[in-house]
Parts: sequence; C-alpha cells; structure tokens
Amino acid sequence: MVQALTSPRRVVLPLFVLALLAGCGGAAVRDVYFSLRPEPVVVPSGAPIPGTLRISPLAARGFIGGSRIVYRTADEPLEVQRYNELLWEEVPARAIADELLAAMRAARAFDSVVTAGDPARATYLLSGEVTRFEHRPTDQPPGVSAELTLALVAARSRELLVSKTYAGFEPTGNAAGEPVTPQAMAAAFNRLTGRLVGEVVGDVQRLAPKLR
Repeated sequence: MVQALTSPRRVVLPLFVLALLAGCGGAAVRDVYFSLRPEPVVVPSGAPIPGTLRISPLAARGFIGGSRIVYRTADEPLEVQRYNELLWEEVPARAIADELLAAMRAARAFDSVVTAGDPARATYLLSGEVTRFEHRPTDQPPGVSAELTLALVAARSRELLVSKTYAGFEPTGNAAGEPVTPQAMAAAFNRLTGRLVGEVVGDVQRLAPKLR
C-alpha cells in the first residue's frame, strides 16, 4: 500500500492528513527503513593521482546524525523535525562517506582509496561534515535538500589543498495535487546524493594536474 508522508506531531499539509498505514484496520504503525544507495555518474581517470587517499567518516550534528529522516516546513523554517516511522537504514553521514569511497575507486581518482581503519599510509586525507540532509515537503515544488562541506589535506604536511561546500535541491517529482510518498522522497534523496558525490569526484579529477 502506498503511504502518504505524515508529521509525527501535527498535520503538515492537507495531503498528509492520513497517518502512515491509516486505513489498515487500526494496525500498529511500523517503522519503514530506506537505503541511501545513489548511482553517481563518474568517468574513470586516464591517469590516477599518485598516492593513497584516506576518506574519514563524515561528521553530522544534531538530528542529521541520527537515523530518523529529518524534515522542515516552509511555515516553520527554523524548526527542524523528524518523522517517527521513516528512518534510514544507515545514518546519512556514514552512507555518504561510503558512497564517496566507492565513487573515488570507480573513477580511479587515486592509485588507491582507503577508509579510516585501513593501516595503509595515506598521501591525502578527505574529511568533512554533512550540514543539511532534510525533506522539504511544503516547498514549491516539494523536494529534498542537502549540503556537505569537504576538505582535502596533504597527509604529511597537513596543508589544506581545497575546501568546498556542495549543496543542492532535488524535487520529489510528484504531480501537482498528489501526495508525496516515502518512496518518492527516498528516491529524490538518492538522486541528489548521487549528483553531489559525482561533483566531488569531478572536482578531485580536475585538481589532479596540481597534485602530480
């Protein structure tokens, strides 16, 4: 059964009047988990940057660091809220770091790309923070919004090579007058994350001539 998104505390829009799984004979509402598994488009580098890149876990503060999906409404722009029943399978900051790792490897951006727990000696360090990752159900059009800041550092000298903020908005794609489903919301998060990860990889590849 297709479910319409609802606020955990109050109705956000007339379209969200029904609670999750409402109409199912009063059955208890169950938690619904979504995966963040985007498919960024990357082009393999002809000549990888010499050395090893270590990607550290991304930081995330407040609600963004948790598993419950965060949302914000246009009428209460300073109020951050969370859905009670809609959760991420893995917290977004960790999932995005994993996707950066996979995308950097797929693009052959460096000779090797490792995680923070790998004992290999790193030449470069990539770290950062997810500062926004939220559903915007009352925006026109409705969509999802994300922002992350990343820094690339030379491991030996600790010289900051580049620091940049990546941000974007992705419509959920529902037709006018139709409710935004959790599935459409999750799909929009995946499209947006894939686009931002692709931008990060592209920027690193363009930086390659300066690092050789």
